[in-house]
Amino acid sequence: MKKIWVIILLFLCVQAQDTSPGLPVGQPAKEWNVKDWMNSDPLTLDKLRGKVVLVRWWTGPACPYCSGSAPALNEFHVLYKDNGLSVIGFYHHKSRKPLTVESVKEMADSLGFTFPIAIDTDWKTLTDWWLQDHRRGWTSVTFLIDQKGIIRHIHPGGKYVQGDEDYTILKREIETLLAEGKD
Repeated sequence: MKKIWVIILLFLCVQAQDTSPGLPVGQPAKEWNVKDWMNSDPLTLDKLRGKVVLVRWWTGPACPYCSGSAPALNEFHVLYKDNGLSVIGFYHHKSRKPLTVESVKEMADSLGFTFPIAIDTDWKTLTDWWLQDHRRGWTSVTFLIDQKGIIRHIHPGGKYVQGDEDYTILKREIETLLAEGKD
């Protein structure tokens, strides 16, 4: 019984760390600052106005959170792209190897990503949107932005896999925002 309480307390500490004041839910998403794109011409939030946008930061197939969430991202892209969802992957480099566009392309291909991928060199957009001056437990964060450019949901990191609660919540949030656009 004591182990269970320790696990619960650790979980609550991580949750508290990732849901600290300063979360931008309900605020307009800031324009990103990236220049390298694949699977798409360069995109801006202004160009995506009128669509629901899912932005997920990832680091590569060796990351269990990135590879674990890849099937869900691919599924959301295929299921909802014709209904107004734009899935965008933001690569942020954690490897000691030099960053190259070709290596990111290879990693994105190995994860089956066919949606637009941006390279967040030096973590500029990740810092601006998520890290800021707050201590966060994850960098594999997901933002869900509505048709007006307002951040409506944040999955604070880790993975979401079909059948788990995080996946169910994210899918429901996507469907809710897509339905709002039809009203």
